[in-house]
Amino acid sequence: MITILIVEDDKNQCLLYRHELSEEGYSVEIARDGKEAVTMSKLNPPDLIVMDINMPGMDGIEAMGKILGENNKIPIVINTAYSSYKDNFMTWSADAYVVKSSDLMELKKTIKTVLDKKKAS
Repeated sequence: MITILIVEDDKNQCLLYRHELSEEGYSVEIARDGKEAVTMSKLNPPDLIVMDINMPGMDGIEAMGKILGENNKIPIVINTAYSSYKDNFMTWSADAYVVKSSDLMELKKTIKTVLDKKKAS
């Protein structure tokens, strides 16, 4: 089973992602901030990470840098409410960038596309 690590500090968002992605057949793990995501991805690397940017403590951009520094094979999808980060070169190392929406269809489609690309390589 494919494991997705959701890195999100909003509890309700976490519940929504867990429910929706579990229904798609994924195993879903949750990290509440960047530091926890770095630790979790070292101990048990997921197949894909969905990363928020604005979080307390270590933000998503810093966490992404640390995770990819340890293991650059883990695909990362940035999922944030702010489209302005798309222009920040620090986010360019992510495999995809999705602006948050209450409709998770775009996120689910992006996850599938990124995982299919990983499988093909």
